Amino acid sequence: MSDPVMFDSSIQGMKSALDGLSAQQEVIGQNIANVDTPGYRAQKVDFRSTLQNAINKTGKVMLKTTSPSHIQGVTNNGKIQVSLREGGTNRADGNNVDIDVELSQMTETVIQYQALTELISKKFAGIKTIIGR
Repeated sequence: MSDPVMFDSSIQGMKSALDGLSAQQEVIGQNIANVDTPGYRAQKVDFRSTLQNAINKTGKVMLKTTSPSHIQGVTNNGKIQVSLREGGTNRADGNNVDIDVELSQMTETVIQYQALTELISKKFAGIKTIIGR
């Protein structure tokens, strides 16, 4: 048997994806909040590449240990990178936030987040069913 159920790489991967989607939603919210701020540059989160970097060659998510009592594994800083979004239409005030793009990305992020939480819920429901027998 490979990994214990609670440290299954799929659960760790979904957690990392949820963290990335949460960060993406936060950045989109900041962009929307600054739609009328002169000189504000829209930002983006590329959590997918961060998630890919968190997965090692064996396909398992690397563990981050913050205490000596944690299960030891390969550490990964897992920092989600926020950068300026390239392109977009520059307005006269130097702001490049496009509210239609932001709302579209917000909707896509929410749908992805809901899908992942549903997958995690089903995984834990299956574990609960196995334990209950």
